Amino acid sequence: MCGIAGIFAFSSSTHVSEEELVRLNDAMEHRGPDGVGTWLSKDKRVGLSHRRLAIVDLTDDAKQPMTDADESIQLTYNGEIYNHLELRKELEAKGHKFRTDHSDTEVLVHGYKEWGVDGLVERLIGMFAFAIWDVRAERLTIVRDRVGIKPVYFTRAGGRFIFGSEIKAILTDKAVPRAVNGTAIAHYLSFMISPAPLTMFRGIFKLPAGHIMEIEANGHARARRYWDALPGKSGVSEEIAGLSEPAKRDFFSKEILRRLEVAIDRRMMSDVPFGVFLSGGIDSSANVALMSKISSQPVKTFTIGFSDHTHLNELDYADKVAKHFNTDHHEIRVNGADMRGYLDDLIVSQDEPISDWVCVPLYFVSKLAKDSGVTVVQVGEGSDEQFAGYDSYMKYLKLHDNMGSGALRSMLGAASPLLGAMAHAMPGRRSVFEQAYEISRRVNLGHELFYGGSNAFWAIHVEKYLNSSNIAPDPADIDTGVEGLDITDAGSSDSGDIIDSFARTVTNADGNADVLTKMIHAEFRLRLPELLLMRVDKITMSTSIEARVPFLDHELVDLSMDIPRALKVDGYKTKDILKTALRGVIPDEIIDRKKMGFAAPAAEWLREDFGREAEGMVLGSALTRNGGPLNADAIKRAFDDHRSGRKDNALHLWVILNLTAWHDQWIDQSHAA
Repeated sequence: MCGIAGIFAFSSSTHVSEEELVRLNDAMEHRGPDGVGTWLSKDKRVGLSHRRLAIVDLTDDAKQPMTDADESIQLTYNGEIYNHLELRKELEAKGHKFRTDHSDTEVLVHGYKEWGVDGLVERLIGMFAFAIWDVRAERLTIVRDRVGIKPVYFTRAGGRFIFGSEIKAILTDKAVPRAVNGTAIAHYLSFMISPAPLTMFRGIFKLPAGHIMEIEANGHARARRYWDALPGKSGVSEEIAGLSEPAKRDFFSKEILRRLEVAIDRRMMSDVPFGVFLSGGIDSSANVALMSKISSQPVKTFTIGFSDHTHLNELDYADKVAKHFNTDHHEIRVNGADMRGYLDDLIVSQDEPISDWVCVPLYFVSKLAKDSGVTVVQVGEGSDEQFAGYDSYMKYLKLHDNMGSGALRSMLGAASPLLGAMAHAMPGRRSVFEQAYEISRRVNLGHELFYGGSNAFWAIHVEKYLNSSNIAPDPADIDTGVEGLDITDAGSSDSGDIIDSFARTVTNADGNADVLTKMIHAEFRLRLPELLLMRVDKITMSTSIEARVPFLDHELVDLSMDIPRALKVDGYKTKDILKTALRGVIPDEIIDRKKMGFAAPAAEWLREDFGREAEGMVLGSALTRNGGPLNADAIKRAFDDHRSGRKDNALHLWVILNLTAWHDQWIDQSHAA
């Protein structure tokens, strides 16, 4: 795991300096404390930077940027290729000569030369973001892994193309303006993150998951998607043909376990100590169980709890799993004071607002692992999304089933004016009238009902908190300058258009795809890569540790996308097929316990002294003061109502706090100072 960056001066009037490349690296020191490298072309048109967190092949031979024997390729790379040894053997058989002992980076160099970028990414198993400068073709190629575990951002400024693993590296170039993306704000409120390729910075974009981008010598850029989480790719259709439903269920449960075992085994590839984050839930316990089966030493496990609000603690369950599998267990407890002491650093680590309060406990458990001598951890992200592990999934499935396409749907749509009046008269995110009004609005607009697992603000909330007349969308908000990079729906003012575009993609791929498949695909396109995986990447890397995600092995994802709804959830049972697969692997007590979810007591913290401090921070921000885009009166009422206990506004307040704190840190720097 590392940090990558680079500059390509495609205008003849510009160039790249060594000092600039050093600044790119210095901005991401946390991503690679074990080594630093730069490469600058002789004509000073192209420069690559690299920060190294040494995981595989710790020798200096594996340092980056890396080239080949004739120096026709220059590469900077972040991630891990789990099948690099197999690919190395294949390349050696074709005559390629390797200089390193077992560096996965060198496999990318030779793989690109042998197969081209498309043939290379097709063969890769892992997580990665890399950039290749092809000296002969004078082409810069940038790739983001299939699911989007690793990030890469880019912009154009002053006749140059600039990219990096983190936005803060790009911002070291003073030619890059710092401005709010007016188009992204409403989407951020809807989804707690800006949808790719947008970021909250105007003119700075992120390459979506599963994409290849190529920039030619004249600056012309084009992108294409090479992978998507869609049905029809698992390769099991012949094996299940003609099987009864019980036989299919048995097949899928066994195949899930087999592919998960392979995925976890792959991710134990390391030349440094590794461990696992253990919550005591199904996903982390499965990681522990299968790692313990493979490892000859006790697995190191790490758990976090809260000392001030213990109702969210899962420490007892984690302890039971740790004892069951005889792990080397480590535990930490934090409180509101710890959170406040970390908040400023959190805003810096995030780059753009990632409004998930799980970032707070994630930081402290990551630091615990690092302080315990561990550099690599396995985490459970992606399981709930693939296997429908949230109650909210079941709520929307029931809603979809009950509404169908008939009378109830029509009735709800027709009742929208009445429901709107009731929602305004009796507001609150838990209000049945607000919920019904939002659903009726989606029905009338022809939108999908499910907006994802992190749908924070509904339309009525955006209307209340956002002064839309004070927002200034600009063509630069969506002008990526990259041909083939789909921006149409992300450029819409209606977040529902984004979700609808995902659903159309599934329908185009498989006209018989069920509603749960569409829901899960939407999560793979938005919430998973841009919220959940970015919180993992940004927070773990801020402590210089690498997080690996076995549930997001693409071969397991391909399988899960081919499991029909009836087999996956059997009515409305969350994670039903995964639970079946894990019977006998982890204790039944863990499988059958009520899901709590990894969380933080933000609602309680916001009712304490921190709540008044947070209110001052939000109301003092330039986004809120003097007719800014945020409605100060509505925000103040929300803080008052939350503090008094009249309403639980924690989610909305945390989302707004992250937005204003981000703005003060990165945009309005005079205010931050």
